[in-house]
Amino acid sequence: MTDDLTKDLTEIPVWRAALPDRPLSGLTVLVVEDSRFASEAVRLLCLRSGARIRRADSMRSALKHLQTYRPGAIIVDIGLPDGDGLEMIRDLSQASPRVPVILGISGDSAHRAAALEAGADNFLAKPIESLAEFQHAILSALPVEARLAGPRSLPDDLVTPDETPLREDLAHVAQILAMADDVSAIDYIARFLAGVARSAHDSPLEDAAIALARDHADGQPLAMDLARISTMVHDRLSAAPRA
Repeated sequence: MTDDLTKDLTEIPVWRAALPDRPLSGLTVLVVEDSRFASEAVRLLCLRSGARIRRADSMRSALKHLQTYRPGAIIVDIGLPDGDGLEMIRDLSQASPRVPVILGISGDSAHRAAALEAGADNFLAKPIESLAEFQHAILSALPVEARLAGPRSLPDDLVTPDETPLREDLAHVAQILAMADDVSAIDYIARFLAGVARSAHDSPLEDAAIALARDHADGQPLAMDLARISTMVHDRLSAAPRA
């Protein structure tokens, strides 16, 4: 992937923060995230900060985006459906010219050290909902000449996506569960669902996803784990409002 990124990331436009209340005005942010619920949270944060957002739901899709425009910041989920987000962060950080800001995100804060070691400038743990944390993660990684001069008040706002993208994520999991007959599918279900549940503050569902990952890693039978998760997902789908 490194050669493709080196070829595509040419002449990234200069951007400079100018508005204290919308400090990311004019910045284009590419979020590489397969969860629509998490992506919607980032979209709201960008909207409140003045930034434009583009979304890719896989590494392959992200590479296509990078062939057509130059983001000022890229946010990469560690667990992607077609590869390791850490690998993408590593390639992005080694590309020349480099994307000015690279952030890693995950529902598992234990990935912070690995993301920074791979070359990320900062890391955000899901749920990603604090406007102050989001703006600080990007602004603190920008070159000094691109930052706002003087003190800046930090907003204490939190964003809360509506239920529609959460329902889409749950429907996605339900579809995969219906065909979960290989190791990669089980790994993906556990990782994806844990992140979605954490973003939605759904502790029981997150615990079930973590238990699935643990039992799978320990070589335990998974029939009960999968049945439990399937029931929980369908219960939440039944309760979620339709668009």
